[in-house]
Amino acid sequence: MSYRALVIENDPTDDARRLGEWLTDAGLELQVSKPYAGDTLPADLDGFAAVVVLGGDQHAYDDPTGNPGAPWFPALESLLRKAVRNKVPTLGVCLGGQLLATAMGGTVERSASGPEIGAKLIARRDAAEYDTLWRYVPFVPDVLQWHQDEITELPVGATLLAASTRYPHQAFRMGDRAWGLQFHIECDAEMIGDWAASNTKVLADLGTDAATLVEECAAVLEDIQDVWQPFALRFAAVARGELEVLPARQLPLLGH
Repeated sequence: MSYRALVIENDPTDDARRLGEWLTDAGLELQVSKPYAGDTLPADLDGFAAVVVLGGDQHAYDDPTGNPGAPWFPALESLLRKAVRNKVPTLGVCLGGQLLATAMGGTVERSASGPEIGAKLIARRDAAEYDTLWRYVPFVPDVLQWHQDEITELPVGATLLAASTRYPHQAFRMGDRAWGLQFHIECDAEMIGDWAASNTKVLADLGTDAATLVEECAAVLEDIQDVWQPFALRFAAVARGELEVLPARQLPLLGH
């Protein structure tokens, strides 16, 4: 049986890369849609076992004149709402996670904390213990960051799964099988190198340079694979119907 995953590539500089390889190895057939190149997004998700929305340089919020960050974002947000409503396993990465948040009524804004770029650590929240994908993630995993916007308000009903000191909404879940990540798990050193080469001023403002940044990111790629490849395999297993989804669980209040 074929299990197709719709992969939406919002930017030519951010393809599925290692994440795509992991999902393919896990038995998913990837159908990549490139709306920036003229591909039309499907009206619904019939025939798809999963949806993956990748990152990009655009903003998840409208510009001051009311125009969306990209012409296809309204259709993409509609598709994400259908995915959540119809329980289609969904994974949003960086911009993709931000779009999942805005599609469901959350808020994304330019971060007052400034850019977050490079190899960083995040911390699991208590609710991760009851999440199908996150319960096996270490308490403080390595991730790669590259964003200047942040989710400042999660949608109503979202479950916060991971945080960091400067950016409190690093990962969340909508319903029981739609996950949003603020960070990147798909990158290899080449991708980071390409981004660094075109953002030298931003890096200089952060007190680093392209070569140093790439070296630091490359040093954690093996650790990232150790954590996030199994994460991707669990997502694929949910899409194939081979991993039972844990029911959404409300954590008890302190003192009860």
